[in-house]
Amino acid sequence: MKIAIAGGTGLVGQALTDHLIDKGHSIFILTRNTSNKKEKANVTYVEWLKESSTPETSLDGMDAFVNLAGESINSGRWTEEQKKKIIESRISSTKEINRIIGLMENKPEVLVNASAVGFYGTSETKTFTEEDTTPGSDFLASTVYAWEKEAVQVKKEGVRTVFARFGIILDNEEGALPRMMLPYKMFVGGKIGSGEQWMSWVHIKDVVGAISFSLENIAVEGPLNVVAPHPKQMKDFGKTLGKVMGRPHWFPTPSIALKVALGEMSVLVLEGQKVLPVKLEDKGYNFLFSHLDDALSDILQSK
Repeated sequence: MKIAIAGGTGLVGQALTDHLIDKGHSIFILTRNTSNKKEKANVTYVEWLKESSTPETSLDGMDAFVNLAGESINSGRWTEEQKKKIIESRISSTKEINRIIGLMENKPEVLVNASAVGFYGTSETKTFTEEDTTPGSDFLASTVYAWEKEAVQVKKEGVRTVFARFGIILDNEEGALPRMMLPYKMFVGGKIGSGEQWMSWVHIKDVVGAISFSLENIAVEGPLNVVAPHPKQMKDFGKTLGKVMGRPHWFPTPSIALKVALGEMSVLVLEGQKVLPVKLEDKGYNFLFSHLDDALSDILQSK
């Protein structure tokens, strides 16, 4: 397959590119700057999102698009300016993909558009599946709702569309896990906030596996919860992390301290949602890491 990836240089994009190349696919990475990219077998860099760029001339005949582009939600305090960047970066990149596909004579079969379980809002008592269609009311939920609303427009072109709603992605170098590991390394790890908040986590290898599965299976469409089958409450996540690392789990971090330090962004660790990957399991995806202790052991061993 010929697959175009927007956001191909980020955490998920790099892992996905390597995985798809290993499977024999040809990858076209959409980037603002092609001059600083190292040449790589079976990878073509295509300039986009600049006034002078015409990516559509290089992308006709793509079999699939994957959109991972957008400002990181972890890149700083959620000031009004930063929240605007988070939303607009996602909407603008998705609009551009829709424009490109609209101009293509030979349309791709599928668009896998990144999304997030933040769509559902937060709760300590509810369990969410793809059947839950009402978004939450907080900033993340409204961002995801607007993002998916823009991405679904490509269905008018006859393109199968998948909204890959990622949970907390576990990786040994980037994302939330290295930050969570730091206090345990210093022997001061412990419960964060109430500890009752849910973490719907997923190993980076299963993120890549789920996207690849979605590209290849025509039965996969619409919202897709990319999370492991066994979410954990924060108190249990921390205990498991401490056990795998061989560190104590004893020093609590009060909610107020995180709210002062992180502002509105503290919702990422103080609140959460219990989300299940019903559609992935129903369609036959086999998770590499269903249980947290196995996932963390694999990640720590690969450091």
